[in-house]
Amino acid sequence: MGPWALGLLLLCCLPRPAPALGQPPPSRRPQRDPAKGRTVPQPHSARTKWDQERYSRQPQCVRCCDAPEQAPQHYQPVAQINMTILKGEKGDRGERGLQGKFGKPGTTGHRGHVGAKGQKGSVGATGERCKSHYAAFSVGRRKPLHSNAYYQTLIFDTEFVNLYGHFNMFTGKFYCYVPGVYYFSLHVHTWNQKETYLHLMHNAEEAVVLYAQASDRSIMQSQSIMLELREQDEVWVRLFKGERDNAIFSDDFDTYVTFSGHLVKYSGDP
Repeated sequence: MGPWALGLLLLCCLPRPAPALGQPPPSRRPQRDPAKGRTVPQPHSARTKWDQERYSRQPQCVRCCDAPEQAPQHYQPVAQINMTILKGEKGDRGERGLQGKFGKPGTTGHRGHVGAKGQKGSVGATGERCKSHYAAFSVGRRKPLHSNAYYQTLIFDTEFVNLYGHFNMFTGKFYCYVPGVYYFSLHVHTWNQKETYLHLMHNAEEAVVLYAQASDRSIMQSQSIMLELREQDEVWVRLFKGERDNAIFSDDFDTYVTFSGHLVKYSGDP
């Protein structure tokens, strides 16, 4: 190879000089129109591409202390279970639990509206007759009596009132069939020169005494009392002889001795 050919080869291997900054490349330089003697402007697309190449050659400033950008997090899917597949069969009904405590009572609500009038009902059965509680008696004696024993029951021979037969004329006693409060009164006529001594008895106990001493004149004596009786109680009059003769006066024409009683208040009433 001759020296001329060697020089040509080296010339081809030499690098081409880069265009200076601020100047467009030769291919992009504005062309001059020789006919008109003026410069022909280049198209806009060519200038824009040249600007991009120029600014891309400028180095970027990066600080070594900056932290590296965080890598994007990848989405991890979460497994989901279909509960309808795992649902079992319906179980048996459990036992009823204990009743809980009652709550505090609420306030009274407003009164509701008056409802419509209902239909008239049928007539009911006839009720029992009203029970009235009564008890009363009044008896007398027309014959005189001299005591012939230490204790002697006074028997009456005249009946004025004996409601429902509660006073027994044979025994001389009133028997209580309607319990309650009763009023009793006893009237006698004394005998001249003889003592008069009687007890008004409640069952076997002396309730009150009717007494008159012996005197030349005969007089009327009386005694009264209120007693609270229970059913089957007895009320009667007893003569007491004592040391003297005990006597009461009466005759067949007039009644000088009377014994009466009546119910004042029934125990069942309020």
